[in-house]
Formats: sequence, C-alpha cells, structure tokens
Amino acid sequence: MAAANALTGASVSRGGSASMSGSATALCPRSVVAAAPTSRTSSLRPVSCGVVGTAAPVVATAEGDDGRRFEQLAVPPELVDELVEEALVWCSQHGLVVGDKNHPRSGKAPGVGLLHAPFALLPMSFPKVYWEQALELAPLFNELVHRVSLDGDFLQQTLARTKEVDPFTRRLLDIHSKMMELNKKEDIQLGLTRSDYMVDGATDKLLQVELNTISTSSNGLACGVSELHRNLIRHHERELGLDPASVVGNTAITQHAEALATAWAEYNNQSAVVLVVVQAEERYMYDQYWITVALREMYGVTTIRKTMAEIEAEGDLRPDGTLVINGRPVAVVYFRAGYSPADYPSEAEWRARLLIERSSAIKCPSIAHHLVGTKKIQQELAKEKVLERFLDNKSDIENVRKCFAGLWSLENDNIVNSAIESPELFVLKPQREGGGNNIYGDNLRETLIRLRKDGSNEIAAYILMQRIFPPASPSYLVREGTFVRDNVVSEFGIFGAYLRNKDKVIINDQCGYLLRTKAASLNEGGVVAGYAFLNSIFLT
Repeated sequence: MAAANALTGASVSRGGSASMSGSATALCPRSVVAAAPTSRTSSLRPVSCGVVGTAAPVVATAEGDDGRRFEQLAVPPELVDELVEEALVWCSQHGLVVGDKNHPRSGKAPGVGLLHAPFALLPMSFPKVYWEQALELAPLFNELVHRVSLDGDFLQQTLARTKEVDPFTRRLLDIHSKMMELNKKEDIQLGLTRSDYMVDGATDKLLQVELNTISTSSNGLACGVSELHRNLIRHHERELGLDPASVVGNTAITQHAEALATAWAEYNNQSAVVLVVVQAEERYMYDQYWITVALREMYGVTTIRKTMAEIEAEGDLRPDGTLVINGRPVAVVYFRAGYSPADYPSEAEWRARLLIERSSAIKCPSIAHHLVGTKKIQQELAKEKVLERFLDNKSDIENVRKCFAGLWSLENDNIVNSAIESPELFVLKPQREGGGNNIYGDNLRETLIRLRKDGSNEIAAYILMQRIFPPASPSYLVREGTFVRDNVVSEFGIFGAYLRNKDKVIINDQCGYLLRTKAASLNEGGVVAGYAFLNSIFLT
C-alpha cells in the first residue's frame, strides 16, 4: 500500500479506501459534494454538507393513487426569462458545458466551440421511497455484476445465439474466450456502473430500464446540474417557495474519482497512470475531464487520454504483463469508449482491446464485466431461478427481482404476437449501447413481422421489453440558449462503484445519480445522444 499512502489530499482509512479531504471543495462547489443517503453496505462515506429537507413545493400535478408525486417543479411565468438567463451564465462560469456540434473542432480541441449542456430549468419532485429503494439496490447490482462476470460459461452460453448474428457481440465474446483459454485472472476488479430506472405510472413500481457496465457517462454533468438547481432556488427561495436543501447533492465525481484512485493505489506502482480510453471526436469531453481533474487535484494521480487506435500504435506489454503507453506504465484502464461498433472501425482497435485485456492493468470494465451489461444477459437474469445462481440471500433476490420489467426473447411466440398486436406496449432492443438504437411503435411491428417472415436467426440479436410509462408533467427545457415549455417524463440512474482485490471487497457503494428528462412525445432519452436534458432530484 505504498502508493495508497502517497494519495495527495486523501487519507487512508482502516478499510484501505481513500477518504476525501477538504480539497474536494476546491474542485466542486460545496453542495455538489453534499451527501446523498449512503447505502448500508458501503465502507465509504462522501462528504456531508447539510440535510436533505422535505419542503412541499407548489407543482403541476402528476400524482399516484397514494399521493406520491412525480413532476417538474412549477416556475412562475414572470420569472422564467430571469431564471433562464441566470442559469446560462452559471453554466458558462461553472463548466456545465459541452462541445457545439456546429463547430468543426469542438469535439477535438478543448476550449473550442463551447456550449452549455441541455438542462431542465428546475428539478423534478421525487418521492423519497423510490430514491431509497434505488440506493438499496445499488450494492446488490454491483455484486451481481461481479458474480455473473466470473461465470464465463454462463456468459458464453447465454450469448451463443446472439454471437451468430451480431458481429460486434461475437468479437467481444472472442476476446472473452481467449482470456478463458489463457485462464486469465483479474485479481483486482473495478466496476463503475449505472442502473437506470423509471417509475411506471400505472403500477407505481420502480422498474429497471437497463444496467450499464461500460462508459457510464454524464457523471460530471450530473453533479453540475444539481448545483445549478440548488443555486437558482437559493437565489429565488421566496418567489419559488422552495427549500434549496431538498435538491439532492450529487457525489458522482468525487466517489468515482475515489474509486479510480483507490484502484490505482491497489495496483501499487506510483509511477503508473490511469489510461482514459476515448473516442477520436468527443463533444462531451468536459464531462470526462471532471473525473481526470479530480484524480489529479484530489489524489495526485496522472491520467492520459488515448483512442483505441492510439493505444494500438503506442502500446505494448512488458514480460510481466504491464501495459505501457509510450513507455508509461498503466495501472487502470478507464473506458469512456469501446461500447459501440463505431469505436472499432478497423482491426487496429480490436488489437488494442485484446492488448488491454491481456495486460495486468485494472480494467474498468474488464471484457467480462462489459458483457454482463448486454441486453441479452439482462433478459436472462430476469428468468425464473437465474438470480438464485448468483445471489444467496432470499431478501436480496426478491428486492432485485421486483424491479425487473417484463423481458423476453423473441423465441416466445405469444409475446411476439402480443407485441405485433400492441406495439405501443413494448420496446425492441438490440445489443447496443449509447442511445438511439431501440425500436418502437410501427417500426417495432414491421421489424417483428419481417423477422418472423424471414425465419432468420437474426431474432437472437434482439430482446423485447415491457414499455414503461412514467408520469408526465410540464417543464421548461433549455438547449442552445433557448427554452421551450413541454410535457416531459424522466428516467433516473444510480451510479455504482465496486472494487475488489481477490477476496477483499474494498468498495461496494452507490455513487450519486443521473436524472434525464425528455419530451413525453419522444421515445429515446439519452443526453449524449441528443434526446434528453439534464435534471436533478428534489426529494419529497
């Protein structure tokens, strides 16, 4: 643990994890790192800044039978222009920015072509009962991902048919198979995940949309928007009649940085760097820089950013398995790319991925962790008796299972018939990440009819999922300096961190949240994909 003791601005607890010092507030405003309720299984505790209140806001109604409310906080019409102007200035001054897609260099050159990130003007009112449920689920899903990743045969067998018809999944499985043949063991395992949920308006149940195991993005932007909203409410507390302390502080950056720094320390090489794998053009690079700046300023950890092509050209393995990039040893590989076929335009990128997997560097995620996040594995875990293969505690199994939406393979003729008859009640999902890939409505019906008519094995490339209908309410949405008022719905995700060294679990915790709001008329909902707006939670 020599490297652990060298962590700048941090102290090492008895559990071996680094705790944040006061230097965290030099990176993020005080309420950005305000503590959200922490799960009972965690050995880490984020910095606490105040108490989450329960002030009752004046809102546009979207209410369940038991009075639990999901809606955007109402804005007095006469205050809208002033709030929008203040918010735009705040975003510019505090780094809540992205690259402007209309500027040709905005995705390549830092500081060029900046634009504020899209955001909802005020937070969403969110019942505490669902918030607490999602926090309790975070360590369970972290542990589930870890245990499934260890069962190589389960991953290979479950994805075997998908592999036949999906070239991208096949290439990932081929690398995984090579690691199994080499009996490659990952003593130190790090996962930064995000479990996304919606609350179904018809049943008032919290249902999981998907479990993300690679490149869980928007952690930096999510911290910024919660502070933006708290700032606006604080300045207009009297006019709005709201308590700014009820905006849930976001710990995503500080806790993700802590997890990466602690993993770096476990690797025990003070000269090693954290390698951030990025796309060649990335308009959301500033979301990523929040993490790298935190690692440098809070822990003294050096990061380097490389594309897959650059890793292939500049990378090598030493005889002991150390990954080196231009002669610099790598302790942790943090993927913010590599989740899409577009990230592998040539064989060079696939060689880079294999090089990383063969190395002794800590992968975030490993190829096995990556595969656990596929839609087919999500569907398989929802089958009867499958969770029992990986989890032991009956209460934990019950809590995980009750958040599953309906999930089916296309081999289920009855479900396929139902989806053709009522396509509005289903979503057709391919094995893809990054937003904009799902199929809805008439396109869903036509795709299913075509697949059935062709009798093709292509059906193995998709799963069917129950469509979730969250409550809708009006909101002001701000993008590119202008705002609109629209009826909106929201999806929220809980970030998680899991770090293990052999049999020792060092971190298993929730790590803040991401709330995304979109027009109720839209199907897709990713911020990076261009559909959604950043938002924060006003706990009630």
